[in-house]
Amino acid sequence: MRAHNERLVLTLVRQMGPLPKAEIARMTGLSAQTVSVIMRALEADGLLEKGAPIRGKVGQPSVPMGLVAQGAYFLGLKIGRRSLEMILVDFLGRVQGRAQTSHRFPEPDAVVRFAEKAMTQLLGKLPVQHRKRLAGLGIAMPYRLWEWADALKVDPAQMAAWQDRDVAVEIAQRLEVPVYLQNDASAACGAELVFGDQDKPRNFLYFFVGFFVGGGLVLDNALYTGRTGNAAALGSAPVPSGDGQMRQLVDLASLATLEKALLNEGGNSDQIWGDSQEWTVPAHLLEHWLDGAAQGLAHVIAGSVCLIEFDCVVIDGWMPDHLREALVARTVAQLKRSALPGIDVPDIRVGTIGSDARALGAASLPLSNRFLVDRNALWKG
Repeated sequence: MRAHNERLVLTLVRQMGPLPKAEIARMTGLSAQTVSVIMRALEADGLLEKGAPIRGKVGQPSVPMGLVAQGAYFLGLKIGRRSLEMILVDFLGRVQGRAQTSHRFPEPDAVVRFAEKAMTQLLGKLPVQHRKRLAGLGIAMPYRLWEWADALKVDPAQMAAWQDRDVAVEIAQRLEVPVYLQNDASAACGAELVFGDQDKPRNFLYFFVGFFVGGGLVLDNALYTGRTGNAAALGSAPVPSGDGQMRQLVDLASLATLEKALLNEGGNSDQIWGDSQEWTVPAHLLEHWLDGAAQGLAHVIAGSVCLIEFDCVVIDGWMPDHLREALVARTVAQLKRSALPGIDVPDIRVGTIGSDARALGAASLPLSNRFLVDRNALWKG
């Protein structure tokens, strides 16, 4: 019970910011004495620290308690179709270091080697006394990678090894830390839930536009991943295309589609994958891709809202900030043009995490497993 209440307090402080004990007791329904005991224990463990006293009211000044950045550390590994990346994150969710490499397609052996080398490199940057505060490693990767050989333009035999390998288990055996695995788009959605703006409604739909577009689903303040962990596989959703044929959202709203158009004009794909903020893609290609992506996103959003009345849809991705904003604006405009009678158009928002969403979502897995509770528990008191 104590462990649950400690997680409850840490979750509340993470969501709301530094809070005095009296406010925590009021918001959770725990007694003042119970909160005092919890706060002393968390302070002794180096997870919480006192802030500056708040004066100006009758009686003793209240002292807010906030998270300690060095209280715990987490590693997040993103296994992408074009790159590998590992980040080191502190207790506040701030990236303290990163290691990355690019590839034509992911291979299990290369992923395990990269994870070992990157972990050594990143932890080597921490003071020795802080390294023991590593709480675990999270992995965000596309599920069923062996099915994407054609899309990656590689021989299926080169991807077949993924069918019989469990890289999470292999990495855990080598690194001797708890390892957690999640679908990459769901992990990105988890990053928005844990580290993003906390003013979002209890239910929202999430899109991450990367090499392929994927989705995530939050219901009652909790990430829903389904029976197989692959819920909200929005990239596979059927959408109409300009030629009158039904295609999948992945064919319209993925950066792979933009890359193909760029290569067809003799361009270099590094213009997309080298840096998420500094793109030199010709304007006419961006315009054409934005229109197709917005139409596809609007179609899937409209269908999804018919099933669940989402108050909000979040769109994020690996792209410059201004391009994400343009994609959201065009999706909103497209939704208004194709609004369905009896259906309210949800609020469409730009994601608050950006290109780090998948790696940061991976790092949130050990954080959530060891230090947080379901956000619904915050209000049960």
